Amino acid sequence: MQQYLTFFILLAFSSFCLGQAPASEANFTLTVLDEKQAPLIGATVELNAANRSVNPQMTVTDEKGMAVFFIKPSNSYNLKIRFVGYAELSTELSKEAIAAQKLSISLQPDNKTLEGITVTSRKALIQRIQGKTIVNVDAAVTNAGTTILEVLEKSPGVMVDRNGGISLMGKTGVLVLIDDKQTYLSGAELNNLLGGMSSSQVDQIELITNPSAKYDASGNAGIINIKTKKNKQKGFNGTLTDSYGQGVYTKTNHSLVLNYRNGRFNTFLTYSSNYNKGFTKIYALREYFNQQDQVESRLDQPTTLIHRGFNNTLKTGLDYYLSDKTTLGFALTGITNNRKGSSTARANWENVQGGTDSTIATSSTSGGKFTTAGLNLSGKHSFSKKQQLSVDFDWLSYDINNEQFFNNSLQVNGGYVEGSMGFLPSQLAITSLKIDHSLQIGDNGKLETGYKNSFIDTDNTADYQKGNGTVWRQDYGKTNHFLYKENIHALYSSYEHKVDRFSMQLGMRYERTNYDANQLGNIERPDSAFSRRYQGFFPSSYVSFQADSSNTFTLTVGRRLDRPQFQKLNPFVNIINKYTYERGNPYFLPQYTWNLELSHQYKDFLTTSVSYSIIRNYFSQLFVSDGGDILIYTNGNVGRMYNFGASVALQLSPFKWWSFNGQVLFNHKELKGYQNSTYSSSISQVNFSISNQFRLNDVYSAEISGFYTTRARNDLQELLYDTGQLSLGISRPVFKKKATLKLSIRDLFYTQVMEGLTDFPDAQEYFLLTRDSRVVNLAFSYRFGKPLKSARRSGGAASDEMERVGN
Repeated sequence: MQQYLTFFILLAFSSFCLGQAPASEANFTLTVLDEKQAPLIGATVELNAANRSVNPQMTVTDEKGMAVFFIKPSNSYNLKIRFVGYAELSTELSKEAIAAQKLSISLQPDNKTLEGITVTSRKALIQRIQGKTIVNVDAAVTNAGTTILEVLEKSPGVMVDRNGGISLMGKTGVLVLIDDKQTYLSGAELNNLLGGMSSSQVDQIELITNPSAKYDASGNAGIINIKTKKNKQKGFNGTLTDSYGQGVYTKTNHSLVLNYRNGRFNTFLTYSSNYNKGFTKIYALREYFNQQDQVESRLDQPTTLIHRGFNNTLKTGLDYYLSDKTTLGFALTGITNNRKGSSTARANWENVQGGTDSTIATSSTSGGKFTTAGLNLSGKHSFSKKQQLSVDFDWLSYDINNEQFFNNSLQVNGGYVEGSMGFLPSQLAITSLKIDHSLQIGDNGKLETGYKNSFIDTDNTADYQKGNGTVWRQDYGKTNHFLYKENIHALYSSYEHKVDRFSMQLGMRYERTNYDANQLGNIERPDSAFSRRYQGFFPSSYVSFQADSSNTFTLTVGRRLDRPQFQKLNPFVNIINKYTYERGNPYFLPQYTWNLELSHQYKDFLTTSVSYSIIRNYFSQLFVSDGGDILIYTNGNVGRMYNFGASVALQLSPFKWWSFNGQVLFNHKELKGYQNSTYSSSISQVNFSISNQFRLNDVYSAEISGFYTTRARNDLQELLYDTGQLSLGISRPVFKKKATLKLSIRDLFYTQVMEGLTDFPDAQEYFLLTRDSRVVNLAFSYRFGKPLKSARRSGGAASDEMERVGN
């Protein structure tokens, strides 16, 4: 620990000293800016020698708007720069620029296209920039009318399991942000939130597998940052989107994005509503074994659930440009999500010969209401062009109310009737303060430092009653009241530097976590309390070498952690059905991960990578028996997981009318741990994702996209079978290109099922889950107003804890 602390202190000092030393320039560095002198990310830059003595060089600008080329000072060169919505620029490099080995160029909006908002250029569906994969949501026709969760399911390298868990590049433990802020939700609640929000609100999805020290250390697989749309032009402007979807049941999405900018003020408002009715059918066959590992009984459980959800999301705020150097802002966020469901199920107990011994019929109803309110206050000041300071304060409040009712009846003469009712309210209050400072050192160095403090206070009640059909009484064995408080302090420092063809970043983050938990007792159960204090250093770094204008090699390494979700620490019981419960684990520890990746990028055409991860205290679902017929789901640490990964991503345009994006991801996992006995499991899995974009003529565009995943494993005791889907879509502009119509069908062949096999102590369960996933969508989007880029809002301070709120 002392060695880490010494390294952390020396990092900031030595980085500063290094930045003062003269450094060799890269051969030639071009910086592309917009009309407000902000960097343009993803602009296409082409460099040609005037005498054609060398091959043309082409690349795209990075997140700082920079592109690096290698030139001969004796040659003359011509530049061509293109970016969507901006006038193409062609110019000759001056002798002064060649001698200085650097140049900054500003592009101007293309007035011809912007006056009528008829920009015909199209963003690429996938962009790959240092450390990030960017998905431009509107570039895919089949994203029309979908939810954010459905877009994530078909994003490259992303998987969503039956419990709502999200994995990235074959690894679980993903930090999900919305506009650089955490949702503070996880599992089913995060699944419900993303499944209730319209993808029409989203501009981009950033997939970050190796975050820098500036980001929170949580998320061993990396970060998914969902960036919502914001109008960027002066005056009053906006976008209205409506969609209607029909599967077995109806789904609708509505969204409105408004912006008004005048002088020093910029105000914005985003509203969306989503209605979704669907079904889930679950078939489970559980086999129980005797001491000789022979089947002694079977439990056949078909279940049908019908669910309805209505979601409203509102975000509004104001940016005030106090001066050219200072910006102040605030944002208000509100979300309501109402869910109702009902189900019917049968539990058929069968003997070894397949005969039915008994049948229990179950009917259930459930309801949930999720309400959140958030406030963000932000300020940013530029002391100079090289030094900036930003401050963010966030306050968030969550009110989650769930209720459930089960009625079980034995289907024989004289059989019994029993019931269970549960009322499960939760309240969360979260405050967070974040301070970030950046300093440009010389022309090629940048030092970033910062501090963050967050405090979380949760209050959770589980109030259960049991009855026999006529009389209800308190069920003290399941009823409890759980209080949890957590405080996290974080410090970071990160230095980035460029030397000739090398770019490098070295960072260190320190986080200290303190939490106190108290489960209040009742007349049958005593109080119990537990606390924990832990801290750690989390280094992150990369070294990138640009071999030439086409080939770049990058090596990244970092250490990350995942904290247990708040509710997973609560040892209360949640009823899934008569024979299956879920329970928290107060002894749940954080898991720690070392990630190593080597990647190669050839232009924006081909990207390959190999990676290796070691996870200690690996999170896994655990399945234990109560000694009878009831099996209990819980979570805990089971040992270690080793993950070797390799990926190939391809972007090409075989013809002017056809653009192709594809990725193949291979993972080999080995899980080793202890759960009642020593477990060891391994699997090799492959994920394919493709997207074909077609320009049929000047009017129509089309898409064919899909994904396929072979057998996979995320948990020690659960194997997932292969799954996938294929989607089609077509679109065309209407109303003089001010609006767009899109028609699509998702999961055309109805193959996106969730199927697998779970090992329990002395039991095994096969499951098959199908949903209302084959849906035809018709979407209409209308744009109005004039565009002009405005300041991008800060992501805020609260960007680490939302992920861990449970059900």
